[in-house]
Amino acid sequence: MQKVAVFGAYGHTGRFVVAELRERGFVPVLSGRDAGKLALLASETGFEARPASVDDPASLDRALDGAAAVINAAGPFAATAAPVIEAALRAGIPYVDVAAEIEANADTFARFGGRARAAGAVVVPAMAFFGGLGDLLATAAMGDWTAADEAHIAYGLSSWHPTEGTRASGDVSRERRDGRRVRYANGRLEYRTDAPPTLKWSFPEPMGVREVIGEFTMADVITIPSHLPIPEVRTYMAAEAAADLSSPDTPAPAAADEHGRSAQTFLVDVVVRAGGAERRAAAGGRDIYAITAPLAVEAVGRILTGRTKATGVASAGEIFEAADFLSALSPHITLELHR
Repeated sequence: MQKVAVFGAYGHTGRFVVAELRERGFVPVLSGRDAGKLALLASETGFEARPASVDDPASLDRALDGAAAVINAAGPFAATAAPVIEAALRAGIPYVDVAAEIEANADTFARFGGRARAAGAVVVPAMAFFGGLGDLLATAAMGDWTAADEAHIAYGLSSWHPTEGTRASGDVSRERRDGRRVRYANGRLEYRTDAPPTLKWSFPEPMGVREVIGEFTMADVITIPSHLPIPEVRTYMAAEAAADLSSPDTPAPAAADEHGRSAQTFLVDVVVRAGGAERRAAAGGRDIYAITAPLAVEAVGRILTGRTKATGVASAGEIFEAADFLSALSPHITLELHR
């Protein structure tokens, strides 16, 4: 059985990743900077713990020794992505992360695109609910289109109880953009100081029409344009979920089933338009943190079995057959594809 290192294994999302790897027949190698938390997780799971720090390259090399791939689940990714990618390149193994940070994902493409491609390496950032899933849905909706005028990704979350990692990553992103908000228009990122618009979005039934925050920009504005020529990429967030995220009093997610998933549900609705034509794809499921695990682990499985279309730094929709990948997630999501 192949070993897969998980950096940040004891975090909220990391624990889902470890469980999914075990379910899929991989052997997780537990890593991260907190030796105490790793030891506790090792005692719970029986898997090997290898403490490592992004400030200590040798410790990362030891953590990845003998692993077939590494999944980075430790944010803020502005601090962890580059050191773990460097370690993966030294080890000659694929790297996958679950970063939702716009700037961190942009850094990965800019900093490692040429090097990874020259080395024939595989680096897949944002292989998660934000970034990866939207990219797969947009790519699947495009079908045989080679370009589009605009893509819209609407997130219908029933609630959003953010993890400590989500809050920390959000703080880093806000600092990096000086408190401004960001959107993707005219083929580039634009930073703005005005308030985002509030509007209505018609989700597929049974969700129906909901109030959303427009230009609530997520990692899709990095992943989708990285390989699809679409000059306008807009993302939207259900108003209730946005309010949860912005409130400092919203608690962390709480387990509501035997798998540790929360009661949160989601519906991601993607519309792409070209000329007067429109195509659509939607995916529904439960718990945005839990669904990240099968996304990342399915990616690793496909990379290790050669079911890829690209090397270098590549987003989900570029490196995988999008519709087939989404179909493989059928135990975890419902899928509607109209093209």
